[in-house]
Amino acid sequence: MIRKIIHIDEEKCDGCGLCAEACHEGAIDIVDGKAKLMRENFCDGFGDCLPNCPTGAITFEEREAPAYDEAVVKKAQEVKKMDGMKNIQHEGGCPGSRMMQFAHEDTENTAIGTAKPVSRLGQWPCQIKLVPTQAPFFDGAKLLIAADCTAYAYANMHEDFMRGKITIIGCPKLDAVDYTDKLTGIIRDNDIKSVTIVRMEVPCCGGLQRAAENALRNSGKFIPWQVVTISRDGNILD
Repeated sequence: MIRKIIHIDEEKCDGCGLCAEACHEGAIDIVDGKAKLMRENFCDGFGDCLPNCPTGAITFEEREAPAYDEAVVKKAQEVKKMDGMKNIQHEGGCPGSRMMQFAHEDTENTAIGTAKPVSRLGQWPCQIKLVPTQAPFFDGAKLLIAADCTAYAYANMHEDFMRGKITIIGCPKLDAVDYTDKLTGIIRDNDIKSVTIVRMEVPCCGGLQRAAENALRNSGKFIPWQVVTISRDGNILD
């Protein structure tokens, strides 16, 4: 049938993933760093993804395409919801998600290369998807919200950023979720003293920064915060 459907210009697409997040039907995926309309029968033609595209890569077109299949979309949404619920861990559930708080000896490495590096991770779990919105380790915490890759790109992550903070990490591209609601709950419902966001320079990492900034606004609190961007070769960018 001939109908209105979205068109994605891959030359303009920067792979930020905002369109995929905005598409409630799940028609769009990020493939090889580009947004692609993977399921034409999931696209309802309303264009919720259009205003979220920062590069103007998405437009409407009329062409031959499968009809929008609402029943299949709802079934896929239910499956996605159930998959998400599997990540919600309750007390007595997966031991790997059980809350723990660590006390590390706060000593300086006076001789570089002679002392064993010390972990500065202050709690467990640390994944945004697994950490609870309320926990004792958030009380009075300086919160570090870091992209997964930063710890591998930046060599001194523990000492320069994690030390003295509660660290939570995530990847908006791989997790394919919007962290805004979770981060809002953490900031709003706990006595957070400051927020540091450490992200990579790649466009998809902007999703983590936007979620954190939205959470700060939504929390209704005025908290000191900063964003630090790490280059792919492991340097701090101005």
